[in-house]
Amino acid sequence: MAEYEFQRFWLPRTESRQAVRRLLVDAAEHHGWELDRLRLFPDGRRRVTLRRRIIRVRSTLTPH
Repeated sequence: MAEYEFQRFWLPRTESRQAVRRLLVDAAEHHGWELDRLRLFPDGRRRVTLRRRIIRVRSTLTPH
């Protein structure tokens, strides 16, 4: 089963759709985040949840 780390934040209603899209694309392309959930509230605020897979490194060395 995959493990994820999450980042949650609010965006004000004054942010345009294009600005929000740019922010999310930048997070995906440069930082490995993907959109998990976006909720748009009646007053225009957005609650954004991003997720990124946690990669665990295992040692391939065998003890002697």
